[in-house]
Amino acid sequence: MKLIVADDHALFRDLFSQFVLGAEADAEIIQCKSAFEVKDLLKKDDTSYDLVIMDWMMPGVDGLSTFRDLFNEYPEVDFAIMSGVIEPRHIKDIMDLGAIAYFPKTMSSKSFLKAIELVLTGERFYPVLDYNSTMQPSYFGERTANLSEAQAQYDFKSKEFKLTPREKEVLGYLVTGATNKDIARALDLQIVTIKLHVRGVCKKLSAQNRTQAALKAQELGLVQKS
Repeated sequence: MKLIVADDHALFRDLFSQFVLGAEADAEIIQCKSAFEVKDLLKKDDTSYDLVIMDWMMPGVDGLSTFRDLFNEYPEVDFAIMSGVIEPRHIKDIMDLGAIAYFPKTMSSKSFLKAIELVLTGERFYPVLDYNSTMQPSYFGERTANLSEAQAQYDFKSKEFKLTPREKEVLGYLVTGATNKDIARALDLQIVTIKLHVRGVCKKLSAQNRTQAALKAQELGLVQKS
């Protein structure tokens, strides 16, 4: 299995690579931080990738036109789009253009892997939304179509882990890869205070470090990351 994962957040790319390689040791994951890098890779070789997974919003993406151009230029390549926030019309538009999948980032790592496996068999994957508002987080009021055993379960469990409002806020920054200094600046707190909150988050999530805490938060749907 050879995949391209394109996202402008290094932490997400690293975590994605870790859990895919953890399940498929022989997998090859090529990371890109922009659509420009994806295009450069495909220009050199557009035949050896099993799937290209791209973030909906990142450098080099100018709405649907970017994906339309990519799909037309590389018709033999399977593209999947992912996002932390889903707008219903975008799901329909991107699937109509030819994307093989639309992955909500709020999926657990296990469901994400099952969905990828499903897509690699030739099936299409996309969330079916049961609400009428123009934009909602993808875990909200959702069931999944063409999902088979990859049935996604989205449920916030912050109460179960007894995270304080500040800890949830800090955890949200950890998922983006922010440093303690970055978080302290954003929240106007002392770095030592942030360290205490990070320690508290790790303890409550039974995580050995901040990276593991961020991964667990993504798996459990404790935070969103667009």
